[in-house]
Amino acid sequence: MKLKDLLDRNVSEFGEYPFIYYEDKQYTNVETKNFADQIANGLKELGVEPGDRVAVCMPNCPEVIFSYQGITRSGAVIVPIMFTLHYKEIHFIIQNCHAKVIISSAYTAENVKKAIEGLENKPVLLVADMPTGNGMINLYDMLSSDPRKLADAHDSSDEDTAVILYTSGTTGSPKGVILTHKNLYSNAVNSAAHNETERGATISALPLAHVYGLTVSNVSYITGSSVVIFPKFDPIQVFKAIEKYQVRAFSAVPAMIHAMFSCEQADQYDTSSLEWVGSGSAPLPIALLNGFQKKFKAKVLEGYGLSEAAPVVTAHNKKIAVKPGSVGIPIPGTKIKIVGSHGEEVPAGEVGELIVSGDNVTPGYYQNEEETSRVLVNGWLHTGDLARADEDGYLYIVDRKKDLIIRGGFNVYPRDIEELLNGHEQVFEAAVVGIPDERMGEEIVACVVKSAGSAIKENELIQYCQDHLAKNKTPKRIIFVDSLPRNGVGKIVKTRLRQFAASSILSG
Repeated sequence: MKLKDLLDRNVSEFGEYPFIYYEDKQYTNVETKNFADQIANGLKELGVEPGDRVAVCMPNCPEVIFSYQGITRSGAVIVPIMFTLHYKEIHFIIQNCHAKVIISSAYTAENVKKAIEGLENKPVLLVADMPTGNGMINLYDMLSSDPRKLADAHDSSDEDTAVILYTSGTTGSPKGVILTHKNLYSNAVNSAAHNETERGATISALPLAHVYGLTVSNVSYITGSSVVIFPKFDPIQVFKAIEKYQVRAFSAVPAMIHAMFSCEQADQYDTSSLEWVGSGSAPLPIALLNGFQKKFKAKVLEGYGLSEAAPVVTAHNKKIAVKPGSVGIPIPGTKIKIVGSHGEEVPAGEVGELIVSGDNVTPGYYQNEEETSRVLVNGWLHTGDLARADEDGYLYIVDRKKDLIIRGGFNVYPRDIEELLNGHEQVFEAAVVGIPDERMGEEIVACVVKSAGSAIKENELIQYCQDHLAKNKTPKRIIFVDSLPRNGVGKIVKTRLRQFAASSILSG
């Protein structure tokens, strides 16, 4: 099944209903389909052909979902671009994928215009909320006047590329992850089945430009649900939406869960409808998980995924026991293994690299055969994540291979130290990195954001670590910071943190 079929089937199966809520507006599923068909036909009139790449770069708004469906209905390939990227990063993506059209908004238009300067073949720039002129075309001026025209008349397969999703590029230039219609459809269906997702309203505060954006809309098509879209995360607005729309479940990242838990106004809103929150993208401190569940009387169901798996690999659900620190069990249709350095499967409880297979796994990276052959071996995706599985099949992510600290020849997993520090009452959050050291190879540094009003000192936290950890796992230095660097979906950017920690220690 192709992505366009999800919306068609949604309209056929559920009839017309409010599909998108955004600020003071709402759009039905039928209106969404009509806008998408008009965009599809408008793109064709601009010369977009099947297989061409069309980029979307703007904050969360209904036009993102309209555009995704319009692009796929035209037979073109969706290229989501995180709206927070620097124009040089946007330039790289546009140049690499040879985008023919870019759909943006007033928030990103100037950045996108800078990004396309110097390109030999400049893409057409469409904007959702600015007038036509100055090298731009208003998206609604471009819409075809007849949405009934057949937008997708070409022969296509569910093995065709539906999306090219560029990674954050924290270890070099971004890589374009190819996701087929089958990858995305199978993952949405199996995610919904795993969670036994019921029809209702959910919240989309995470960037729709992330693979999550495709997942939330696809699952909503399948289940006949509605989506409350926010341009940015605001805990007060989320509480209001939970109360107004009787939201039972939605997906978040730990930074959002922390903001909700810490919000002093939370008890002013009726959040009793909330049954569970899915957490992914980054490790969730166990102390935060327990605190959130106690405060809101709602479960936190941790899961694990990555863009190359479209994205969900494992998750807890309502029917299985929640094991704090675990990211649950594989969703239907997905297989996992934990393997050693020579590719051999290791026993339960032992740490190795997590590898994944299933219909959700990418066929590779766009125009990057070297990287494709490195991560895809004999049908298995090598994730680069260190993990272990217990006797019950629950998965535990230990750390990224690249974040592993080797101190004096011994492996140190930053997450072990982070869990300890995050459990301290005077620590708001912490991240641990390794920096080069002549004597030990690497030395351990913890970057800590203090809790409000805390006056804790470096030597006190180091002593706290020594009281609970082996000496070789104790940070040599604690650096207090105002905040931790994060990317668009809330992941702590440890490459930047390593650079900061190394330069701070050298200068101090």
